[in-house]
Amino acid sequence: QVQVAESGGGLVQAGGSLRLSCAASGRTFSMVTMGWFRQAPGKEREFVGSIFWSGGSTSYADSVKGRFTISRDDAKNTVYLQMNSLKPEDTAVYYCASRSRGYATYNTWGQGTQVTVSS
Repeated sequence: QVQVAESGGGLVQAGGSLRLSCAASGRTFSMVTMGWFRQAPGKEREFVGSIFWSGGSTSYADSVKGRFTISRDDAKNTVYLQMNSLKPEDTAVYYCASRSRGYATYNTWGQGTQVTVSS
């Protein structure tokens, strides 16, 4: 089993930056992909971006491309979501998720961390 935990959320002003962390534990050797998702009040959960542990290939939603960057630290089993040029519409609960070998979808989810961007 893999466990993931997000941290780093908070309140920032529009145009500001915030860095979220997602620490993985457990059977981390089985992890293939880490993803970031977010859910705003009254809206469905949406994909933000992802990264492959092997090779570090990333993918981003159009809404955050150019502003958000996902990176990884293998030694710490941690992935990061660097958010720059934040907009009020980025306000949401951000979730980290992990997909392990043998799974077609993300099989482990964190508890979420609140990001609020004021205007």
